Amino acid sequence: MLSLLQITVLGSLLWQSANARPQSSTSTSTACNNSPALCSRGYGNITHLGAHDSPFVSNSSNRYTSSGNQFFNSTTQLDAGVRLLSAQIHSASSTDPSLHLCHSDCALYDAGPLTTWLASISTWLDDNPYDVVTILLVNSVNADATTLATQFSSSGITKHAYTPATVPTSAAGWPTLQTLITANTRLITFVASMPSGNAAAPYLLDEFASVWENPYDNTSPSNFTCIPDRPATVKGSLTTAKTSGKLFLMNHFLYLSQLFGIQSPNVDAASTTNSPDTTLAGSLGNAASTCTTQYGSAPNFILVDWFNVGPAIATVDRLNGVTDNVSGRKSVSTAIMSQTFQGAAVGVDRGRSAAALVVGFGVAVLAGWI
Repeated sequence: MLSLLQITVLGSLLWQSANARPQSSTSTSTACNNSPALCSRGYGNITHLGAHDSPFVSNSSNRYTSSGNQFFNSTTQLDAGVRLLSAQIHSASSTDPSLHLCHSDCALYDAGPLTTWLASISTWLDDNPYDVVTILLVNSVNADATTLATQFSSSGITKHAYTPATVPTSAAGWPTLQTLITANTRLITFVASMPSGNAAAPYLLDEFASVWENPYDNTSPSNFTCIPDRPATVKGSLTTAKTSGKLFLMNHFLYLSQLFGIQSPNVDAASTTNSPDTTLAGSLGNAASTCTTQYGSAPNFILVDWFNVGPAIATVDRLNGVTDNVSGRKSVSTAIMSQTFQGAAVGVDRGRSAAALVVGFGVAVLAGWI
């Protein structure tokens, strides 16, 4: 039998439990970007997995076109742990200036209106309030901030947009994930590039004011390097890149060279390219470790094709020190999907104007876009 004192104490404890405030989002039991360990970390002190050309999907609906760079759509990528989505924007056609997501040219691969894609990401952010997402738009038509802002506003995604207090922001100067989550400013948007500044939409950040990249146009594992390639102010010097305070985006994907100068995403090499094995030449694990050593800190973003293969997220988790405390991440197949149809291929001859050239069943696109 419980004494009167024991009953009183027990009743008090039960009342306090029933009327306690919901657990604060600052609690270590709350996962930020799928891990409680990341909540107190600065946005610039984390490695974010990026899906290169995120909207361009190769699957059964398009007979596994070789113009695709991913097997799963953008929201599935986010479900599986991707936190940076890159995309190219183009005019829908010569007579239609509306902005579409197209792979080098809308005649080659048109993934639909920019606003539709942004709206899907906005919905995902609504449904996942403890996640911070980055968008990287390749501004192939040099749309100004006002034009882009119209697209963002129409999609409803601007309610999540983060505007830095100062631009550029050094890697150490970014808020923590928890700060971004608490303020519901969980969308960071970089644009490459902004032709006339971003005064009309301060949340649209010129990529190369805040980010540097290593080379992206690689056709052999031996080409992978950590040396800065863009912007020109840091090109060729890791020391200059480090002192600039810019975030480091590490490109790690391969193109396959074919006849007539045609290049396409090299899906056949994906198992090696995305492998987390730190000892395997050409692997993501090896490249990430090498760049971390050479640069003195881990890359802030790692951009890959076929993100599910490897899986690439394993390398990112290792760099972030995330091992057994992953929460809310959905599993996807790590297999290379069947490529039963060879569609158009994509060229990446940088520094030239865009021009689509039909060569037999392939399309070579001479472009300066990632």
